[in-house]
Amino acid sequence: MSPAFEETDDSLTAPTSPPPLHFAEQALLGALVLDPALAAEIDLEAEHFDNRTHSALFAAMRTVPPPDPEQHRENADWLAAVHAEARPQAPALPHTYLHTLVQACPRPEHAAAYAWMIRADHARRTVRAHADRLAQTTADTTLPHRIEATVAQADRLGDLLDQLAGRFAPHPGSLPRTPLPPDTVAEAGEEAVDDEQLLLATATQSPQAVETLRWLAPGDFTVPLYGSLWRCVTGLVHRGGAVDPVTVLWEAQQAGLLNGATTAQGLLDLLSDPHGEPDHWGTRIVARALLHRARTTGARILAFADDPATTPYQLITGSRRALADVSSLHARWHRATSPAPPAPAVQGRRTPPAIRAGPLPETVRKPRTGITR
Repeated sequence: MSPAFEETDDSLTAPTSPPPLHFAEQALLGALVLDPALAAEIDLEAEHFDNRTHSALFAAMRTVPPPDPEQHRENADWLAAVHAEARPQAPALPHTYLHTLVQACPRPEHAAAYAWMIRADHARRTVRAHADRLAQTTADTTLPHRIEATVAQADRLGDLLDQLAGRFAPHPGSLPRTPLPPDTVAEAGEEAVDDEQLLLATATQSPQAVETLRWLAPGDFTVPLYGSLWRCVTGLVHRGGAVDPVTVLWEAQQAGLLNGATTAQGLLDLLSDPHGEPDHWGTRIVARALLHRARTTGARILAFADDPATTPYQLITGSRRALADVSSLHARWHRATSPAPPAPAVQGRRTPPAIRAGPLPETVRKPRTGITR
């Protein structure tokens, strides 16, 4: 719950003008003061209120049995009982505030509309909290299984959006109009650059392995040049061409990748220095890409949620579209990390037991020169 416009121990008035939600909460509670029986009919929970005092009052109105309408018009016994019920959660709540709520309700018969506003803003805050957790999870290097935790948080956000989609009707212009923050460029750290260089070298040495790496895309690379080189390698493999450092160098020239910063000799040296296996380096690259995409998706959804002009359905639609990129990368990462299906046994011949490979040993990474990132 936002503390910006909450009642404090000193006063129930905020130092600056509250947002529209504050007045919607007051209007609804004022309608319930006038007609307590409405509290059981409103499709709302106390947790949906942003203001803690309003939340405590609504819970109290749900707890204290509604009075007889005639008696309610003649005395304030029900108001006193509601006030007493809410005080433990709102110690500074004065008796007069319930009368203030009545004055804040322009039309009691519009209680359902006020309740819809409260549900809409609660949906926005909930989506925002999930998106913020998604972004934080991607950056939490203390997690033992950061990829799995990130995917799980993205799934929880997707489930929330599915639940909310049934509560808010679609309307024309369902896409958010919020200006999006520019996508951050994935950090090309030393380890990421090294992984990408080693993949290119090992794939050039073992082109037969490239066919099993269809889950890796050029956009997964942190260095655009290396993503373009990966396209050169895969293009040769898919055409059935000869693959070695010289043929890949020629493809790079045809793709316009050679310039003053990227020399033919430097590129040849890079492609001629393999270590390890292509799938190992490829898996690390796609995992890093998944974390980056989840982080930028979280930032995009936060931008939608922080825009007060975004309707609930726009928030849901825009967030779903943003999450689709994460789902796509997750599917490719899953393919990369899933064990290959066993080869069919030849009839009449015993299949030798599979040998489980242990983890790859640490590869000695030699400094690489000649290629400017």
